[in-house]
Amino acid sequence: MYYIGIDWADQHHDIAIADQSGKYLKQFSIPHNRTGFEKLKEELLKLTSNPEELVIGIETKHGLLISFLLESGFSVYPLNPKVVDNRRKASGAKSDPIDARLITDIVRTDIHKLHRLKQDSELIQELKILTRDQDMLIAEATRITNRLIACLKAYYPAALNFFSDLKRPIARAFLKNYPTVKLVCETEISDLAAFLKAHKHPKPNQTAITIWQHANIPQMSASAAVERAKSRLMISLLIQLEPLLKEIENYDDEIHRLFQSHSDSVIFTSLPKAAQRLAPRMLAEWGDDRDRYQDAKVVQALAGTSPVLHQSGKYRYARQRKSCVKQFRRVMQLFAFQSLSIPWARSYYDNQRIKGKSHHEALRALANVWVRIIFAMWLNKTTYDESTFLAAQAKHAKVA
Repeated sequence: MYYIGIDWADQHHDIAIADQSGKYLKQFSIPHNRTGFEKLKEELLKLTSNPEELVIGIETKHGLLISFLLESGFSVYPLNPKVVDNRRKASGAKSDPIDARLITDIVRTDIHKLHRLKQDSELIQELKILTRDQDMLIAEATRITNRLIACLKAYYPAALNFFSDLKRPIARAFLKNYPTVKLVCETEISDLAAFLKAHKHPKPNQTAITIWQHANIPQMSASAAVERAKSRLMISLLIQLEPLLKEIENYDDEIHRLFQSHSDSVIFTSLPKAAQRLAPRMLAEWGDDRDRYQDAKVVQALAGTSPVLHQSGKYRYARQRKSCVKQFRRVMQLFAFQSLSIPWARSYYDNQRIKGKSHHEALRALANVWVRIIFAMWLNKTTYDESTFLAAQAKHAKVA
């Protein structure tokens, strides 16, 4: 058996190779391209023709290099970067070659604690990438919307009272057509109502009156120069926002198509309040490999819902788990928040708050319960049945 440590980087990767005794056999560097990957494969297969005898440790589980290693049949064990940091010498010395050796030592001595990487199915891989990329687009749309709000506050604050959501098509169209409060004040209410009706507003007449009244409330006004400059910025921000919102909708369509084509979609769709976007994200983060997780506790750790015990001397307390899959943690906490309309979930959350937990601590605790429920559903390929959960909860309470 040979142990290989790879210090991953954007442009190049440092490699260290050791045998079972811990003796270093070779150390070299490869560029991050196909030629470098092929060189790595060639060097490794010089040691043995059986890829299974080559154990590779690396501080990532995604990317082209990972795909190449798995396709070549190598055993890949992803490591948390914090594990490598904890192995550094007291001096704190750090370099890429040193890190490669540290990774080699970790996979050689602690392989029984590590989990071998197994790729998701192609559908799950695509679904995971799409949902995470869409989250990035949503965050960008939120950033531009916040800039739009700040811009309106600077010269046109009344507009913030016209519509509940500036990202709605009618709100964006109205701001383009009426970029200043002066234009609204000079427009007849009947014309405002006609504009709203043309854009299919459900209550055009009533809303037109409300908008006109908000526009005519005495308020601080910006100078003509500020108004001209800021109205130009407002239009520019809308031009940036509109195609982004359209792409987010296109992502929704593709994510929904992929999600519905997977047999496990019925499991996550059955969850109450999973909504259009949460159910596909939960499937993407859980995956479909039933051999991946030993038990629900593994999932709770990966999703960051279970706390970490911290004990020192007389002090003993639980703290938030930092080392986890951040996207997994986010989707489980969002789902826990959505589930607060369910009586038992609201009761559990309220009890956590009574115990002194903060809002986010209570949500993580509720998400931790949901992980156990979803794990059983996912493992047995069954849909959510609240009566089954309530019966199990009552039985547990009786035993307790």
